Amino acid sequence: MPNVVGSTARGQRTPEASDRDLGLDFAKGVLIILVIVGHLIQYVVYRGEGFWESPCFKWIYMFHMPLFMAISGYLSWRALLRKSFTRAVGDRALQLLVPMLFWYALLEAAKLVLFDPSSSGPSSVLQFLTDSAGTYWFIWAAFVSFLLVKILSIFSHWSPRTLFVSVVLVALAPMTFSISPLIKYTYPFFCFGVSFAQSRDRWTSITSSHKPLVIIFLCIAALVCFLVWRKDTYIYNNLAVVHDMQSAKNVTLMFFGSAVASAIVFELVLQCWKIGRSNRVTNFVAVQLGQSTLLLYLIQGTVFRLMDSIQYGELWGLTTRLAVAGILGGGIVAVALIVRYIVRDIPYLSQLVLGAPPRCACLKSQSADN
Repeated sequence: MPNVVGSTARGQRTPEASDRDLGLDFAKGVLIILVIVGHLIQYVVYRGEGFWESPCFKWIYMFHMPLFMAISGYLSWRALLRKSFTRAVGDRALQLLVPMLFWYALLEAAKLVLFDPSSSGPSSVLQFLTDSAGTYWFIWAAFVSFLLVKILSIFSHWSPRTLFVSVVLVALAPMTFSISPLIKYTYPFFCFGVSFAQSRDRWTSITSSHKPLVIIFLCIAALVCFLVWRKDTYIYNNLAVVHDMQSAKNVTLMFFGSAVASAIVFELVLQCWKIGRSNRVTNFVAVQLGQSTLLLYLIQGTVFRLMDSIQYGELWGLTTRLAVAGILGGGIVAVALIVRYIVRDIPYLSQLVLGAPPRCACLKSQSADN
């Protein structure tokens, strides 16, 4: 996910300039925390099917990945607009897929050390792709979404109609293999982020004149969707496939509920940033976590996939589970920040582990752009 955006009057920023929008970094920091919390609820607090009914799990999963994908689409606009197809796709692969392969290799190495070597490791290229996609599905979804939109830009020259048609076709495609349902679910939000970056002033003018009414509608709609959200509403269970009236209701509720929840949470997060941006904790979330979201996602994905192979917690009480969840979540964040601090200035290693060139190279590139 690119991090470079620019500024205009009164702190509003667009993807064409060169300084960071810390408000978006704060939003990304909050979202990556919720990703970790959601997995802690699933893997530690609940060790069965009970997490589907958890109100906290439901609230997080209504919006966290759709909103993450929308922000990714918004921040991708600069690369989609200015770079050639080969360079754009190559840079995105270097940024997302290379560090993903590094952390996946570490995951497989850990399995070899901790478990039976004969039963560990992918036995074929297809299994490797399946395993890595299942572990780091958002990385693949972000890359595929970027690739599809870039291909569309070659033939349609950024036609909003073509982008909308692609959203409908992808969302309704009868694909259920591997992570294809997750791509179908998140691709529309990536396209919305791209569309918003492309026509930000128009989108802002449409909503600003009636903003209070829009917010009230979004709050009511999000609350209603939350109350009727059930196990079959999750993309993991309905696979975004419509085969009868009930599945149509589930898929429609999933997309609509995710859209309104993402919109209201994003507005809430930005308001929190405006109010508390001078606060030390808020700045920590924006600068340290929001600018390390790729690394945090890869590390937490590696940890939780490794936990799939471990027997634990059968006799733990709720207090113990909550304590372990807090320690594990804090440990994931601490490890990510330590790794980032160690490798961020080392050539090649920074790109391999973090998906970004060393800081000195970034500063030189920004100076050249200016």
